[in-house]
Amino acid sequence: MSVKYICRHCQTKIGEISNGEVNEMRLGFHLLTPEERNDMVSYNQHGDITVKVVCDYCKEALDKNPELSLISNPLQ
Repeated sequence: MSVKYICRHCQTKIGEISNGEVNEMRLGFHLLTPEERNDMVSYNQHGDITVKVVCDYCKEALDKNPELSLISNPLQ
């Protein structure tokens, strides 16, 4: 199983964990609400996980321009 972290706005790959010993409990997914989990975490047919987060570039842009959060894909 691998866990890939990508930016939800610009789709930049932020990181990847390819360790068989990693599980959802160690990653803290159990702490997410069901809504957060549906929004952030997705699985493929091979058991790999993709986690949508916000990269530093997009976070900075959104912090400086909060109105961008009103657009569905502001930083493509």
